[in-house]
Amino acid sequence: MDFESKIISREISQLLWEMDKTVGTAESCTGGRIAEAIISVPGASKYFKGGVISYVDEIKMKLLGISQQVLDEKSAVCEEVACQMVVGACKALNTDYAISATGYAGPGGGTKEIPVGTIWLACGTQEKQVAMMVQVDHGRDINLAIATNKAIQMFLDFLKSDAQSETETEKEG
Repeated sequence: MDFESKIISREISQLLWEMDKTVGTAESCTGGRIAEAIISVPGASKYFKGGVISYVDEIKMKLLGISQQVLDEKSAVCEEVACQMVVGACKALNTDYAISATGYAGPGGGTKEIPVGTIWLACGTQEKQVAMMVQVDHGRDINLAIATNKAIQMFLDFLKSDAQSETETEKEG
């Protein structure tokens, strides 16, 4: 794991400790790399509950509750599936937050409409998710490294925003 990812993971760790919240992952193309980044910090067992590697649609539907209709109409590589994976992971793992990834890392698997290097990332809670698309093709390993780094950065930004909202709500109360 690169130095930047370790710094982001430490910040995530500190915020989750302070907020007394938990996180899990639902990963397809990244195959556990996001979970690996999160648990790279000692003491992660306090806030990281686990992850679901849902590499095939069958597992996305059975374990994460992804809609068959969305998979049929849009494929597994879309914003809706990434967000549904967050919701499904929060439910399945009983966590406050989840991070998800679904895409075509390469070298094969892409289509004309959704080329190799297209990866949808999402994070959030059962009630609120944010998502982003990464579309780069520098080869499988680099594509996955970029997606993992962007996923944990997106989650850190989401956590900071959530922590700020929590603080403001406490001040009002």
